Amino acid sequence: MRIVVLAGGIGGARFLRGLRQAAPDADVTVIGNTGDDIHLFGLKVCPDLDTVMYTLGGGIDEEQGWGRAEETFHLKEELTAYGAGPSWFGLGDRDFATHIVRTQMLGAGYPLSAVTEALCDRWKPGVRLIPMSDDRVETHVAVDLDGERRAVHFQEYWVRLRASVDAYAVVPVGADQAKPAPGVLEAIAEADVVLFPPSNPVVSIGTILAVPGIREAIAEAGVPVVGLSPIVGGAPVRGMADKVLAAVGVEATAAAVAEHYGSGLLDGWLVDTVDAGAVDQVAAAGIRCRAVPLMMTDPDATAEMARQALALAEEVRGA
Repeated sequence: MRIVVLAGGIGGARFLRGLRQAAPDADVTVIGNTGDDIHLFGLKVCPDLDTVMYTLGGGIDEEQGWGRAEETFHLKEELTAYGAGPSWFGLGDRDFATHIVRTQMLGAGYPLSAVTEALCDRWKPGVRLIPMSDDRVETHVAVDLDGERRAVHFQEYWVRLRASVDAYAVVPVGADQAKPAPGVLEAIAEADVVLFPPSNPVVSIGTILAVPGIREAIAEAGVPVVGLSPIVGGAPVRGMADKVLAAVGVEATAAAVAEHYGSGLLDGWLVDTVDAGAVDQVAAAGIRCRAVPLMMTDPDATAEMARQALALAEEVRGA
């Protein structure tokens, strides 16, 4: 079975670990969000790609879900002592090594997709990880700060401001001019199923879909497209999806997110059992829907979520 998964950071990475357990023989291609990418201290940092790579490669800090396990922060402390900013973004010493290698390779002329493949040679994540684009795309968020409205990088909104202020717009800057990375459209065309994990529908999966050609390829692939709701009981399981959903005019409910993706893209949708009342609403929008447990409390629970997504895909295929 050939599975394509669109993935953001922590939620996408943990779902992928469950998917590997649920379908160990599947050929999985992950299209990773690069809208969160940021340049810091002269280095190219790709948080979502690295979170997938570290999680599946066994190097992630399990408690926080990002960054390296057994991390130290001596370099960050020295940079802070020099007054070199920003101090709010916590790169660890082990993590710095990844960004140094990536930046060196990019400087030597390798595209991000080739660099990601080289980094994965070390981590062996068990999936093929491809950035959504080799072109620079950065998600910016419009907020009110110091009495004026301005745009800040998504990382500043989430890490420094901790989504404590309202978001008025979310813009994947550069996405409209970007091209899918080599292998992205081919993987979609050859897939047996496409999955949207419970990643942020605006700044993760939404940013991937904003790259011209990707949404169209998925819609035209002729294979089941199944998503899992990141909203449970009217609130995001993790993160600030409610804030950025409000910015694009979408209610923070499982049904509203399904309708946001739309029946032209989505064939199946899983909601948590607490949202079982939304099943009929989603079905009325032309999307097959089932209510199952969607809390990734442990690897076995996550693997069962992946099995349910694949089972719904088979149901869609047989319909």
